[in-house]
Amino acid sequence: MQDKTLNLNGSNRGFPKWLTIFRVALGLILFAKGISFFHDSTSLETMMHRKGWDMFDNNAETFSFIITYVNLLGGLFIATGLFTRWVALVQIPILIGAVIFNMGASFSGQELFLSIVSLLLSVVFVIKGSGAISADEFFRSYTFAGQEGGHTKRFFQ
Repeated sequence: MQDKTLNLNGSNRGFPKWLTIFRVALGLILFAKGISFFHDSTSLETMMHRKGWDMFDNNAETFSFIITYVNLLGGLFIATGLFTRWVALVQIPILIGAVIFNMGASFSGQELFLSIVSLLLSVVFVIKGSGAISADEFFRSYTFAGQEGGHTKRFFQ
């Protein structure tokens, strides 16, 4: 019996392959932001201090550490398409915070635009999933390899 989300060749229905480019781009953007925060974590901490919210002010180092590594790992996972829905869901609160911080900050409009686009793409990938060209799809089709005729037979013929 075949899963409802898979068609005969194993790819997701309703997921355009060009959307994979946006998934990889989102992953690379998040990974690059993680590297940027890793190299200059003080800028993220000072941005949190400038907001003046007690929750961020007292724990700026901890939040900076969490945001940095969630961006690094999340970007890598989204780019490869591994656990895309879950990782994008974890990224959404961070990206909402980025939009809020960039609205009132003295940063360029580029940062705000990048935050909004990243937030919207994360929502899209929470809803749509990772697509046909992803690690999720590879592992999903790999688990069907022994149960259905045709998948492993094509390898060994």
